[in-house]
Amino acid sequence: MSSVHVEALKKTYGAVHALDGLDLQVAPGTIFGFLGPNGAGKTTTLRILTGLARPTSGTAQVAGVDVLKDPGKLSRRIGHLPEEPAFYGWMTPREFLDYLGRLYGLSASARRARTRELLALVRMEEVSKRRIAGFSRGMRQRLGVAAALIHHPEVLFLDEPASALDPAGRKEVLDLIGNLRGQCTVLMSTHILADVERVCDVVGIIAKGRMLVQSQREALLERYAIPAFEVEGDDQAGLSLWVETLRRLPWVMSITPRNGAFRITVRDVQSAKRDLLALAVNSGISLNRYEEVRPSLEDVFLQLVGSEGLA
Repeated sequence: MSSVHVEALKKTYGAVHALDGLDLQVAPGTIFGFLGPNGAGKTTTLRILTGLARPTSGTAQVAGVDVLKDPGKLSRRIGHLPEEPAFYGWMTPREFLDYLGRLYGLSASARRARTRELLALVRMEEVSKRRIAGFSRGMRQRLGVAAALIHHPEVLFLDEPASALDPAGRKEVLDLIGNLRGQCTVLMSTHILADVERVCDVVGIIAKGRMLVQSQREALLERYAIPAFEVEGDDQAGLSLWVETLRRLPWVMSITPRNGAFRITVRDVQSAKRDLLALAVNSGISLNRYEEVRPSLEDVFLQLVGSEGLA
């Protein structure tokens, strides 16, 4: 049985189709990356699945609960971290988690134990008595995850959990999400491909309110793999001229600049392996780096979303 099961979900706002027949299944214990460009329908989906909005049509079940028929029961089965979580700034993390535990009916001893457990999980024991108002964005996101887990939810929904964080804060939050693997089902909505590639087991790519593809991460990379090579050299002018000659070859699909190098996607790997270096030598080009590269989730994303006219 799926932890999240969605069929033909639609949500319209006048003439705008935020969701247009979305299908989605998330297996128990999965860290699911819900990926799409801005405006694709990710937040609308999360609002419906957490009981904050109603669809125009379609069905949705979370943790075995029909989200349309029993929203009260749903709230006790799920945790939710919105993109910008709200706190009482005058409280400390310990006080805030205890307060939430009271709302969920936890006993005093259960609240104390759960608060200690969660503060350790999000590595906030040392700041547990500081006022939340003085916390950084990364600290507030970690506390938000702890708050969403206070009642042992079966499914945790995260809306852009690391989008506004600096590199250090992003690493902390992503490490935390990775540590939740096996403890509950996690559905993480984001447009940051590197975050999904780092922590998610399964990826669903949405565009224009429809699911384009849903697959295990590695299977997705294999399925949509486009053979590519990267080359880099000191003589940028000479390298650029050489690249222009490559564009005319039938086995070259595309060439794009990337961080001072060029990525060459090809139709025929064997021709590329045989001819690329020879062509560089014949052109008098000295390469610092020549590498056959593994496709990234970004490559797959751009390929799929580009086919929808969104890239």
